[in-house]
Order: sequence, then structure tokens, then C-alpha cells
Amino acid sequence: MAATVRITGCNLAKVHDMSGSCSALSAALAEPPAGTASVATAWLCVEQPGPWGSDALRDSHLDDGLAAELSRHAEGSGVRIVLIRRPGQHADHHHAQPRQVYLASTRPGACWLESTVLTDPKQLLDLDFHAAAAGRHVGLGSRVEESLLLVCTNGRRDVCCAVRGRPVAGALAAANPGRVWETTHTGGHRFAPTAVLLPTGYLYGRVTPADGQRLLDSADVVLAGNRGRSCWSRPGQVAELAVREQHGELHPELLSVSPNGAVVTHSDGREWAVTVTEQPQPPARPASCGKSPSVPSAFVADTVVRTR
Repeated sequence: MAATVRITGCNLAKVHDMSGSCSALSAALAEPPAGTASVATAWLCVEQPGPWGSDALRDSHLDDGLAAELSRHAEGSGVRIVLIRRPGQHADHHHAQPRQVYLASTRPGACWLESTVLTDPKQLLDLDFHAAAAGRHVGLGSRVEESLLLVCTNGRRDVCCAVRGRPVAGALAAANPGRVWETTHTGGHRFAPTAVLLPTGYLYGRVTPADGQRLLDSADVVLAGNRGRSCWSRPGQVAELAVREQHGELHPELLSVSPNGAVVTHSDGREWAVTVTEQPQPPARPASCGKSPSVPSAFVADTVVRTR
């Protein structure tokens, strides 16, 4: 039986063992995850051991000047930068050490994942961020054939990500060496544990170890817990998932979405017009732990009509 939650003003009822947490309330109220993925056409993942702050790129042991320069290079490009670390202990010995770096393009038809190891992360300033976001190879390193799963554990941003995310990341990393990393904020802590699957760029919420293993094992798009593909706008994420649900198309590379999210096109020429509206989702609840309750909204696919 689903949990019953009463919310009066700012008083939040207890939900299981995570009293008042944003993720517990979101799950108990069945908040839909579709259309909540971060928007990015490419992901740059840089290994950075040690602690992370709320703004992890800046509030970590990464050089302040480099963090600012990387942010400036990425701004407006469509590349999202995240820091990653190996699940487990997070000691930072404060000396130069090799860093694993991944770059993923998430666009259908230009979906790829590359990796390299750098001794100096300043080398990343030579990347052509705009080319990577457009799906063009930029010569970062070698091609990675297996998918990669990043689990958000940025507890300084939201405690739910640490409490719920770290056990999932640890269990999956033990079973899949080298394919699972902890990551900084990817958005949507209220859906914790959250994860990003690369190179396709689908984001997932309320991920269990079994869910994560299925994501790593499957070549198809997994619809359960799917928050959307990051290369689409948020209405577009909902439109694409609605077509997949209705027509059972699970191949990640065969559907494309118009910029406004209103038209979904199959590579075989079929086309659907999707009406997506933004609808309030009462009652009020915190979007993140520690924030005041507010009524969230969600993008919802009202109609899916084949036009061609």
C-alpha cells in the first residue's frame, strides 16, 4: 500500500525512515520523473578525488582557476561538466596524479563515448567544447564500447544523494569494475538515487542496484524510472518517452525530437505530433532538502498522434 502523506504548510509528515526528505516525499507522492533530466548534448566527466562542496566544480580540490576556466569554456556550448570519483573512500592526497576523463556525445546518430587519462587536467582547456556538443569527435582519447553509469552522491548539494546514492554506486561498482562512478550534481535530487547512463545520456531516478545493473546490461532504452534523454528539451524528453511507451520502440538511436518537443520522428519516416503541457503537481513539497515547500510542475504528454 502506498504511503499516505499529509502536508500542511511547512509541516511534513514522516515518510518511512527518511522523515521529511525530498526524495521520500517525491516517491510517496508518485511525482513523475519524465521531463526532469538535465539538458546537455555532451558530458565531460573529470576524475576529482576528495570532498565535493555544493558547487562541486568550484568547491573541490580542483584548482580554482582551472574550475573557472572550464566553466567559461563550457558556458553556452551544450557540454555539462561533472566531477567523478571511484566509489568507496574519498581521500585526496593533494598531489598530482593521473585522472580518468570521459567525454560523451548524446545525440542520436552521433552517440559516442571516449576516454583518456591525463596527468594535468589543464589539458582539457584545449578541447573544442562546441564541436563535442555538436557530436563531432575532438580527439580526446580512445573509444569506449561499454556504457558507463554515473550515480550522484553529492551530499553537500543534497543529503538524499549521499544517503541513497552511495550504497547503490558501491554495489554496482563491485559488480561492474570500471563502469560505475560517483558523480557530482546532475539535477533532481528528489528522485535520488539518480544516475546518468552514457553515452546515450538518459537520466534515471529512484535507481536500485537491480535497476542499475539492468541499465548497464541492456542495449535498449529502459523506460522504468526514465527521466529523459539529456539532448532534448524537457518537453521533448516527455514526448520521446511517450512515443516509446505507446509504440514499444526501445532502440536508442531511432527516434529524434524537434527542438520544441512537439514532433517525434522515427528513422523509418514515421512521425508523431505530441501535445505536451506543464501541469502543477500538488501538494507543496521541498524540491530539495532544506528548501521551503512549493508546488512543483511536471510536463505531461496529453496526446500522441501519428501524422506520417
